[in-house]
Amino acid sequence: MFALIVYAGITLISLRGRIDAAREDLFDTRRRVAEEEVSNARREYQNKVLEDRNDPDYNNVVAEIAREYLGLVNPGEIVFHDGGSEPEPAD
Repeated sequence: MFALIVYAGITLISLRGRIDAAREDLFDTRRRVAEEEVSNARREYQNKVLEDRNDPDYNNVVAEIAREYLGLVNPGEIVFHDGGSEPEPAD
């Protein structure tokens, strides 16, 4: 009877170690899955931004903002400044 109790105790301790190891593996797997989900969300966002950049309307709006508010021009364009008028202040 004593041998059976000792065997059962050793088996329970062994199973407890396996359960703990499996629990750690599960937590690690869940962490990796969460990291991949964040990474995938970032990629989807970047792809959406790139798709928007290929949209002609998006490019026209960006170009208009660059011209009006930043004073930028495309390479090769000639800019004429009217020296007789005061520039309007930007908001």
